Parts: sequence; C-alpha cells; structure tokens
Amino acid sequence: MAKLYKTSGEVVQDVDISSLKKMQELVGGYIEIVVGNKDRVLIVNEEGLLNGLPYNENASLVYGHPLVGDVIQCTIKELNERS
Repeated sequence: MAKLYKTSGEVVQDVDISSLKKMQELVGGYIEIVVGNKDRVLIVNEEGLLNGLPYNENASLVYGHPLVGDVIQCTIKELNERS
C-alpha cells in the first residue's frame, strides 16, 4: 500500500499510484524515483529543490537523507504492478 508523506506531517495511507498522472498530482510535478531501504521506493518531485519546496521531515527520516515536498513511498512490486 503506497503512502503519501506530506510536508505538513500528515501520512496518507493507500494512495493511488496507478498512473504517471496520479503520481505527478500527488507530488506536485515531474516525478523522480529514489531507491530507498530494502524494497522501498520513494517517488519525489524532481524539481523540488529548484522550486524551494518545504523540507519533509517524515520522508527524510524514512530515507535517511533530506527530502523536500510531498513524497510517495511504495514497494518496487507496487510500482511494477500499476496499470
């Protein structure tokens, strides 16, 4: 089940990542896929730093590296299974 870590601190469970458009809507722009720990994948806004998006504390803790903007976390399997 994909999760959305919002910069507000809210975590939204079971977000829809079935299409590129839906993932782009969730992160607010072009996506970049970041390989996380184990089989986790993080989907971030590719231009987040350039656009000055706010720091995302929860997502940064998950990944162990500073991240900005809203971030989707899913497994590699979920990403591969999307329609």
